[in-house]
Amino acid sequence: MLEQIYKAHALMDEVCKALGRQINIMEVCGTHTVAIFRNGIKGTLPPKIKMLSGPGCPVCVTDAGYIDVALKLADDKSVIIATYGDMMRVPGTNGSLERKHSKNVKVVLSSTDALQLAQDNPGKTVVFLAVGFETTTPATAVVVRQAAELGIDNFTVLAAHKRILPAMKALLCEKNHKIDAFLCPGHVSVIIGSDAYVPIVREFARPCVVAGFEPLQIIEGLGEICRQLAKQEPEVKSVYNAVVTPQGNATAQQIINQCFEAADSYWRGLGKINNSAFRLKNQYARFDAFKRFGLEEKGAEDVTGCRCGEILCGLIDPPQCAMFGKTCTPDTPVGPCMVSSEGTCAAWFKYARKGKTAQ
Repeated sequence: MLEQIYKAHALMDEVCKALGRQINIMEVCGTHTVAIFRNGIKGTLPPKIKMLSGPGCPVCVTDAGYIDVALKLADDKSVIIATYGDMMRVPGTNGSLERKHSKNVKVVLSSTDALQLAQDNPGKTVVFLAVGFETTTPATAVVVRQAAELGIDNFTVLAAHKRILPAMKALLCEKNHKIDAFLCPGHVSVIIGSDAYVPIVREFARPCVVAGFEPLQIIEGLGEICRQLAKQEPEVKSVYNAVVTPQGNATAQQIINQCFEAADSYWRGLGKINNSAFRLKNQYARFDAFKRFGLEEKGAEDVTGCRCGEILCGLIDPPQCAMFGKTCTPDTPVGPCMVSSEGTCAAWFKYARKGKTAQ
């Protein structure tokens, strides 16, 4: 193991010297961000390798406009909002669900719990805040199908499931063309497969390397990226072959496609991205909370002074935000990147404060 690490670091050193410039590698996944910080990987990298944290935290990229819709529904006494706990503190333009102090808001641990909540409360309409990437979308699809089969008509979904590839393309096209390569997310790749990143390589000539979350896997992935950059031969490569296949999980993909279709959506920091989300198909429209209540998600601005949008695009590091560690802390979060345990700001706050450097 140590020999592999030494070889990877030697390769990275060699490539940095050969290229003679900073290499910007974005880890797309929030779990990677935390793993990189927790294991002190940033501090071991050559000075010219810059790790950028991307829009791979589903809580963080949820637009304020979506939270505004959820807050509006929470005012309806006939509604129960079912949400994962980390969504409670995500800010909209008029506060958060936590600050709402509404008895209509319930924290659940799974989509199945949300469906059970509807069965237990037949006089209320349950609105499940379905947030996540391709990894969690199948679970939502399963409960929607169950609700249809069992005739549970008081269950609805406020879908905010995102598709990672359109966001990666939007980054390179509009927000941050200085990204040299992507360390691709392990969990999402299990579902969509490593071949899903081929269009990124073909269109933008950026290496896309899928890695797991153990330190050796991450370092091996970074070494592979540097090898490709040195040869100027970008390609898709997986060093997480134990669970990621080129085609992905066909069963999970089928479950998603049965219930959902691609739709435009707003992302915090990235704005509106075409075909970047999942919306329920017409045959399941009665379970779509947007349609049930006649609501529409509209893009909204971040809280004044919050720079989470720039952080999610890899344009700045958290300490460059004037609020970081001052008015914005894990106890008093202003932006979603500090709210989520996988948020970049939360990781910096926990592992890289008080004179420590993360780069």
